[in-house]
Amino acid sequence: MSVLTSADQADSADSADSAATVDLGPAAALACRECGERFPLGPIFACASCFGPLEVAYDLPGGDPEELRRRIESGPNNIWRYAPLLPVPADVAEHPNLNPGCTPLVRADRLAAELGVTGGLYVKDDSGNPTHSFKDRVVANALEAARAFGFTTLSCSSTGNLAGAVGAAAARAGLRSCVFIPHDLEQGKVVMAAVYGGELVAIEGTYDDVNRFCSELIGDPIGEGWGFVNVNLRPYYAEGSKTLAYEICEQLGWELPDQLVIPIASGSQLTKIDKGLKELIQLGLVADRPYKIFGAQAEGCSPVSRAFKDGHDVVRPVKPNTIAKSLAIGNPADGPYVLDIARRTGGAVEDVTDEEVVTAIKLLARTEGIFAETAGGVTLGVTRKLLAAGVLDPAATTVVLNTGDGLKTLDAVAGTTGPSATIRPNLDSFREAGLA
Repeated sequence: MSVLTSADQADSADSADSAATVDLGPAAALACRECGERFPLGPIFACASCFGPLEVAYDLPGGDPEELRRRIESGPNNIWRYAPLLPVPADVAEHPNLNPGCTPLVRADRLAAELGVTGGLYVKDDSGNPTHSFKDRVVANALEAARAFGFTTLSCSSTGNLAGAVGAAAARAGLRSCVFIPHDLEQGKVVMAAVYGGELVAIEGTYDDVNRFCSELIGDPIGEGWGFVNVNLRPYYAEGSKTLAYEICEQLGWELPDQLVIPIASGSQLTKIDKGLKELIQLGLVADRPYKIFGAQAEGCSPVSRAFKDGHDVVRPVKPNTIAKSLAIGNPADGPYVLDIARRTGGAVEDVTDEEVVTAIKLLARTEGIFAETAGGVTLGVTRKLLAAGVLDPAATTVVLNTGDGLKTLDAVAGTTGPSATIRPNLDSFREAGLA
């Protein structure tokens, strides 16, 4: 991700100072992930001292973990049950919002039998969110920050799912939206992003080209009053991914899973799930024990996987070429942090071919009735590969993430699926087709 110029940083710091009294619940400040310097809450995303990324620092609730657990369990059936742990005001549930979350954690016994998993295999199926992807979680958090800072336009750079989530959230909140996408996205995602009535702008180039353009727009007077959820609101936006960790542990009876397999686009989702797990341990909501985190990429866009296998700490950008367009970020902002987490937890980062992605999509649909988009195919494909290589423990409790709905990426499987037969409307024809 591009960073602001020195002049832009100074302007943003002034904005942050003026926003220091905003109500974002337990959020106390922004802290640099590199040097640790703290800044007042505001619409900034890069450290003015070292240009490292900023993330939200909290005054988390103390006291009796059982009381906090009861408070969460009595909350609304969406991510706002975790409001005491998120950068949102206490009355967030009363605001016009898409209210995502509390999606199913499916115990996938038939899939486990095919893969040889004996320790319990679960699919966290986020296709049930309002716009059918996990992006509704992060956008819901970013929307609250946009309100707090007085933004009137909600925007983003997107590989598809985020564009739809921003369009829908802005429509619900009564804000203008203007979102930017690569010109060659899947048609289903283009239609879904456009239907909410905001402005949808296709840019010739890759997602990384789109993201660079958005960073330039923020520094221009044209972008005044615009909240880019994954740029100047990124610290708040990213926190929404923590709710996946919270839900998984709550749905497992307030226990940590042994291992998780998570798709990598920018890498933010994986890093924030790890942050969420550590917060649950810190608060005493789950028992502290080891867990492993594994990252999944498509071979046609696998810079983090390549760096992990080569033993590097630096992620070298690549030009994406894969059917998994929602993961096609060639220069992932959180790539180095993904490497740190995979190594610290004893996990790994792996990639699979497009053919393996399609096979995994069909396997999940056939065994569990879940139609995943290509990102889900990547994650399950990597799970299969790691099990076959003996890297994943088949006797451990394993959670695999499906982050979106396969109806958005129909082209990926359209050439390999269709009618079993075409018959005349009579029983003889049905018998002749061997279907009786």
